Parts: sequence; C-alpha cells; structure tokens
Amino acid sequence: MGHDGRMKRVGSIVKKSVFSWRATVAGLAGGMLLIASASAQDACGLCAKQVVINSELASCFLDQYDQFAKASSDAIVVDLSGCASRGIVEALPSPNKAPAEPDMQFIVSRPQLACLKKQLETPGVVLDPSATIELDSCK
Repeated sequence: MGHDGRMKRVGSIVKKSVFSWRATVAGLAGGMLLIASASAQDACGLCAKQVVINSELASCFLDQYDQFAKASSDAIVVDLSGCASRGIVEALPSPNKAPAEPDMQFIVSRPQLACLKKQLETPGVVLDPSATIELDSCK
C-alpha cells in the first residue's frame, strides 16, 4: 500500500505540472493573439498623435524618408536629433506666445509616416518657427 500511495502522489504531481504547463502555454498564446490583434488594428500605443516640427527638421525628415519607410516594423522610430544645426541662433520668440519645441524623436505607424510626408510636402505649409502636424488627419 505504501508503494501505491507514493505512485499516486507522483502521478498527481506530474498531472498538475503538465496541466500548469499547458495553461501557461495557452495563456501565452492567447496573449500573443491579443497583441497581434491590437497591432493589426493599427493601435500603436506608443505612436505620436501629433508632431511639432520646423522647416529644418522637415527637410531632414524628407531627405531620410526612404530610410524610415524601409523599416521592417509597423512602429517606426523617427530620430531627427542629428539634423538640428548647432551654430545657428534661433530667432527670439514673440512675447505673446513662445513657439512649441520641435520633436526630435518620435514613433509613428506606417500610415502616420506617409501622412507626415504628405503634409510636409503640401505647397505653402508654414513650418517656422514651428508647426504642429496632426498625424491622424490623413485618413
């Protein structure tokens, strides 16, 4: 009887560990499906809703657009920190309202990347001292 009792305990431990392993795998698979579903719906939680940019950064962005567009992920990191000139003194802001500080780094989705390019290429767009570009307006 002592031997059978130990075998039942070992069998129950094995069954419990297999069950918990299966539950863990099922939970992970379910989580991955939720993540895939969210990204498929273009729900980029880290993506910017708007970008503040000036003409110098806009020109740099457009020059590098092909490199950004080649990114393999759906969320694209745009880093314009190497574009800002260091030697030029900015014009003094008007006393009424200071211009918004341009965004040097931001994350956008593929549709937002194309939207930003389209808006920056719009004839007559005013970017100086800075402009706020809404990234969800191109739908």
